Amino acid sequence: MKISGIICEYNPFHNGHKYHIEQTRKNGATHIVAIMSGNFVQRGDVAVINKFERAKAAVRCGVDLVIELPVAYCLSAAELYAKGAVCLLKGLSCVDELSFGSECGDIGQLTEAVKATYACAKRPELEELMKLGNSYPKALQILIRQNYGDELAALFSSPNNVLAIEYLKAMVAVKLKIKPFTVKRSAAHDAHVPVGNMASASLIRQIMENQGDDFDDLVPEEMGDVLSACAATGMTARFENLERILLYRLRTATAEEISALPEVGQGLENKILSARNETSLESMLLTMKSKRYPMARLRRILLDLIIGITPADTETPPPYGRILALNERGRDILTAAKQAGTTLPYATSLSKLADLGGACKACSDLEARATAVYGLAQRTINPADADYKAMIGMVK
Repeated sequence: MKISGIICEYNPFHNGHKYHIEQTRKNGATHIVAIMSGNFVQRGDVAVINKFERAKAAVRCGVDLVIELPVAYCLSAAELYAKGAVCLLKGLSCVDELSFGSECGDIGQLTEAVKATYACAKRPELEELMKLGNSYPKALQILIRQNYGDELAALFSSPNNVLAIEYLKAMVAVKLKIKPFTVKRSAAHDAHVPVGNMASASLIRQIMENQGDDFDDLVPEEMGDVLSACAATGMTARFENLERILLYRLRTATAEEISALPEVGQGLENKILSARNETSLESMLLTMKSKRYPMARLRRILLDLIIGITPADTETPPPYGRILALNERGRDILTAAKQAGTTLPYATSLSKLADLGGACKACSDLEARATAVYGLAQRTINPADADYKAMIGMVK
């Protein structure tokens, strides 16, 4: 067996993802485990369709086992998002490789970028650049350009390169000694036009938002069927459907509550509170936004507020592996994990994981609450207890 791990969102799964899996297989992977974001994603958004349908489609398209990344990590900055996912891969104790997409497609360049990041993060000029209004990532990129040149700094302008660098950093941080493998992306992260039959997930979501059906050639048939079925039954979700809830929660939150949220600091709470009199989601976000505080961060903070996520929720590694979908090879991975001595509990049932108590109960409760909120973002409102009632079986 050669088990390869993939960190993903599959929002939705498209031909580029299928190509990534095919290349990972060509590189020798006999089994693939995906650590996948659940109903909320790292850019501060809701997933277009729910995690169970996305996970089943992923298995039908080439993944063997899908394990959920807890929501507190999904709605974190790239560093914590990567660290949570890498911790889950380490917890399996049997993964041989981490496979990821990147715009540069060069492990050597990405490794050099990691070294530059460590060096520049220690420089006093970083804080000075942030005082000028730059976000931390932007200030870091400026320093890397000044000290290492334009070519290396350019890597930080591409989102998948940034995530790849964070994956490599997380592997160092948690002492996960497996091989990294990268596949070069052919479609840009937010590209507005397809490249052949390859398109970014954001373009496919845009087509869906416009109620178009021109995505058939851009996604595998298995995913296309799921997207069409979810659209027909009102099970697609939009961040904008949470508008009134977000407005209400901001209007009723105290300054102390805002200050205690993840990613809030250095006076950002005042910027957020200044938007409480706005009457639309768009105007609220525009009031908060600045060069230092990008939109994705603000959207994550608002979702943290309505779900109830705190910094304590990411202080320790994920306490369990919640299985969203698997096939027979996925069962092989779980057997290999057990034989390798994993200490993490695994289950398809959130209730069983909650019954373990302690950190498992806290994480399960937060996940269930997040899914209850997600149900309000769907066109047809879903029941509050959908996560606890989900039935997960083997995917053929």
